[in-house]
Amino acid sequence: MAKFYWLVKQEPETYAWSQLVEEKKTDWTGVRNFQARNNLRDMKEGDVVLYYHSGGGKEVVGIAKVTKPAFPDPTAEDGDWCAVELTPVKPFKRPVTLAEIKKNPALADVALVRQSRLSVMPLSKTDFDAIVAMQ
Repeated sequence: MAKFYWLVKQEPETYAWSQLVEEKKTDWTGVRNFQARNNLRDMKEGDVVLYYHSGGGKEVVGIAKVTKPAFPDPTAEDGDWCAVELTPVKPFKRPVTLAEIKKNPALADVALVRQSRLSVMPLSKTDFDAIVAMQ
């Protein structure tokens, strides 16, 4: 089965990487953007996910994986929203900042740079590998 690559964003004050590590898994709920929701729906078990601290941090801090594909978001009161389950794989040796990503010409077209407000976005394997190599 082919693996796909993703990046999810969360403010560390809301749900930090350290909390995911402590809890060992989480349901990625609360997404209320249609494009991000569609990206969640495309996630498959085993897909690899970069965990990005938005807000003050603006940095990729770890690697997680999808351990349960899309299911109805239990936090949604109405609408057709979904969630996935994520499990931490490993922290980055050092965070990779958005500024560093923007300085890398090979990453100029990643959604993190082009669609900065999108909270769930696909990555190519090449882009994923380039960001991982920057840590």
